[in-house]
Amino acid sequence: MSERPSPGPAPAPSVAIWLTEPSIAAVEMGRLAGYDTVVLDIEHGLFDLHDLDRIIPFIRSTGMRAIAKVLGPERGPIQQALDFGADAVAIPHVESAEHAAQVCAFAKFPPLGDRSFAGGRTSNYRGFTDDWVSAQDRDTHCYPMIEDASAFDEVKAILDLPVVDGIFIGPSDLSLRRDRGAYSVTDDDLADIRQLARAATAAAKPWLLPAWSQPEQRLAVEEGAATIVASMQYGAMLAGFTNTLENLKQIQHDVRSTR
Repeated sequence: MSERPSPGPAPAPSVAIWLTEPSIAAVEMGRLAGYDTVVLDIEHGLFDLHDLDRIIPFIRSTGMRAIAKVLGPERGPIQQALDFGADAVAIPHVESAEHAAQVCAFAKFPPLGDRSFAGGRTSNYRGFTDDWVSAQDRDTHCYPMIEDASAFDEVKAILDLPVVDGIFIGPSDLSLRRDRGAYSVTDDDLADIRQLARAATAAAKPWLLPAWSQPEQRLAVEEGAATIVASMQYGAMLAGFTNTLENLKQIQHDVRSTR
């Protein structure tokens, strides 16, 4: 009997940077460093509509993917991000499968969902066809964020929704809302992430994770995350400033000790 061929290696995950403010230079540096995706934190960041109209097309012009973490689970922010040309929207504060069905529908055109047509950038400033609608529904993705305890409990039903392309895990809010306090990458935190990851894998849908620490990154690789958000704009700046200053202090200490 011939041996069954062993499965090939899992595809490498996309690796993203997280921007809190609209910096063209940060996008360029991310691309130079080898990242292939940018997450825009519109919910908590310093983005207005003019910023989005400028930075989303720029991200895509570099060959990177643009994921817009929109202002909230509402029609306007979701549609605006997609109309500006975002490849995907991550929708915060989805509370349940019923809520996900309602708000994720704003990212898909009828009859699948309830997105409204805008004859702008995404349609090359022209009209549209049925093929264009199908391509938009297929190629622009909608990721409800799993960061509420109620959404965690209903993740399988959320993943079953045809308007949901995958899930974006929000570990910090999830820890707070599951009564563990501030997120500190505990075993329970990691167990929650792993449970969500396996639910997405069972549903054959991608999952995305902000993973700043090695334990999170290891879990993301082991469980086959589609996208690992590995570096935060402000965190990377602070780490760079801190490391440089610490190195200088070490040099000063070494010089003083030899005198």
